[in-house]
Amino acid sequence: MEPADPILLCVGGSTRTQLRAALQSRGVLLNAYAETLLDHAAFELRDPVELTVVDRGVGELGLDDGGTLPAVYAAAQEQGLALCPPDTGPYLRLAMRSQANAPDSVLSAGRSPTGSLKVAAAPLSDDVEFPKGFYLRVVDGVQWLRGYRCDDEYRYTADDRFAFALPTSR
Repeated sequence: MEPADPILLCVGGSTRTQLRAALQSRGVLLNAYAETLLDHAAFELRDPVELTVVDRGVGELGLDDGGTLPAVYAAAQEQGLALCPPDTGPYLRLAMRSQANAPDSVLSAGRSPTGSLKVAAAPLSDDVEFPKGFYLRVVDGVQWLRGYRCDDEYRYTADDRFAFALPTSR
């Protein structure tokens, strides 16, 4: 799969209420983990920042046999990619007007969902019960912003895809 074109994104500048309203107006569905993430202090109103987001497969990062979340993030950093701010997920979902429909409609299977794009961001909590972050997916034509949980032992496949930020030049 070819990487998608970079997306210039403005992250921040909206309250969580405004974000939820924007997502709802676009017909984006949320799962309970996404709701939990949106309730976190990281979603307090803050000044917006511009960033460029790129989509990379785990295999493209040099992890041909897949890897854990820490390994994926380390490999991305070695390639000059950065983690996104923790509140990037909703803004990216709103900016991504087109995303391919997932090849299946399974919403939760204890594995990384097919056709999903995980947003690479530092976890908001060390608690394995707290969601690690967001992923974007389209199921049966419906856009989703979903939160996910995993521990540091879970292995992503080489085909799993993550959204990273390009470092800003100073």
